[in-house]
Order: sequence, then structure tokens, then C-alpha cells
Amino acid sequence: MLITLPDILSPDDLAHARQLLLEAPWTDGRDSAGPQARTVKNNQQLPHDSQAAQAIRAMVLNGLNRSPLFFSAALPLRIFTPRVNRYGGEANTYGYHIDNAIRLKATDTGATEHVRTDVSCTVFLNPPDEYEGGELTVSDTYGTRGVKLPAGHAVLYPGTSLHQVTPVTRGHRVACFLWVQSMVRSDEQRRLLHELDMNILALRQQHGETDETTGLTGTYHNLLRMWAET
Repeated sequence: MLITLPDILSPDDLAHARQLLLEAPWTDGRDSAGPQARTVKNNQQLPHDSQAAQAIRAMVLNGLNRSPLFFSAALPLRIFTPRVNRYGGEANTYGYHIDNAIRLKATDTGATEHVRTDVSCTVFLNPPDEYEGGELTVSDTYGTRGVKLPAGHAVLYPGTSLHQVTPVTRGHRVACFLWVQSMVRSDEQRRLLHELDMNILALRQQHGETDETTGLTGTYHNLLRMWAET
């Protein structure tokens, strides 16, 4: 399932992020890549502990926490610490690859925990008219789709997907990316739950609370109870 999330970041958030990025300490994105990814990855990233990275990370997490659509589609259990990257100039592309299945995340207490990358997420930080190219191309069971969204919008797609960022030939593409370990491991099961959730919401908006919407809501939660890992 590939789904877009509108307005994860507000105009004020984006203006603040743009100001933070004016003097951001960009480093080689290959420093955080594994052996296979290093052969196709050519971009820049912000160090985890930089002021810009920390502030943008907080804005993105707050925006996702406010989004009912994000919760419905991802059913998050753990979120890997968001990172910020940039494509442009000579560091302008990331060839086809599949993300590592497991990431190691530092917690607030200083310990570490493993995060399974069930769902990938990209939040676009600058508008598409500021750069050419830079399309996120995702290939999965639904075919191949290209994604290039307005600033502040996000895209979710299965972590199992083959994907790339096409070369940026003008300007710079800046984004925040992260992975989600879902309570429901299966992409097919998450898709069914999301579709059921959205249709229950639409029926409730059209007809109010009825015996049918109550029954379908019970079905949703019983399926979630059957499939979820917490």
C-alpha cells in the first residue's frame, strides 16, 4: 500500500525548517549506508545530533502524531529516529535498493532497541518547483509509481519495496525520512484494516452511528486484536 499524507508539516513548520537548513552541516550520506547501499547512494545527510536535525525531527514526529491517517495506515509500534537528507549538485541520486529489514535505534534513556522497517516514510521539506528530478520511484505489488509531493506532505510505502530517488538535475531536494515498525507486520493486513477503517468513517459521516457501523467497528477491532503485536 502506498498512501500520501497531506500537511504533516504546517507552513510555520516549513519556514522554521528552511531557516534551520540555511547553515546546516551536511555530511556524506554514504556514511550511514551498508555495503550494498553505498554502491548506489550519493546524497547528503544531517548529523543526528545537529540542531537542525533535532528540530526538524521533532516537528515531523509531532506532525505524524497529529495525523489520524498516519495512525490508520501505519499502525505504529516503534518509529526509527527520523533523518534529514538532501539531493543536488554532485550528490544527487540514490539508485534502486531495498532498505535494511532491521535498524538499531538509540532510546531516550541511552539504551538501544531494534526497529523492524515495515513501513517507509518520506516527508518532503521543500516544494517541487525548486528542483528538477528527485522523484521517489517505488516498485511493489501495485506496480511502479513516482512520487514528488508538495512541501509538508508525506508518503508511506512498504519497507519491502524496491525504490530509488532519481537524479536531481537542478536545485536541491530536501526531505526527512524514517521507518515504522507496525503493530501489524503484514502489508496486506494493514491495507485491509486501513480500507475498513476509512469506509467505516465514511459511513458514519453519511449516516451517523448505526447498528451496521457499530458492528463493522467491532469487526475492525477484532481483526486488529487478531493480527496486532504489541
